[in-house]
Amino acid sequence: MAEFKPTMMDPPIESLLDKVDSKFTLVSLSARRGREVNSYFNQLGEGLGSIVPPQVTSISRKPLSIALEEIAAGKITYHRVDEKAAEEAPAV
Repeated sequence: MAEFKPTMMDPPIESLLDKVDSKFTLVSLSARRGREVNSYFNQLGEGLGSIVPPQVTSISRKPLSIALEEIAAGKITYHRVDEKAAEEAPAV
């Protein structure tokens, strides 16, 4: 049996694509969550607490890697907004 060798990309892209419907969604979701994680770490000393902390324990210190691990663990999800319903909704 072949031994598992860690790669640069962990979790693998294939497992991430199973969690979303397209590559574009994966990129958008991970970039948005990566920015949120980065903002969380930047505001730690200020005591604001307005941003959700990372949802997984990670050895990585990079916000994008943490975001991808969260997506792989199923902690970060998304939903599509129906365009017709958004157009019919009254503006606030």
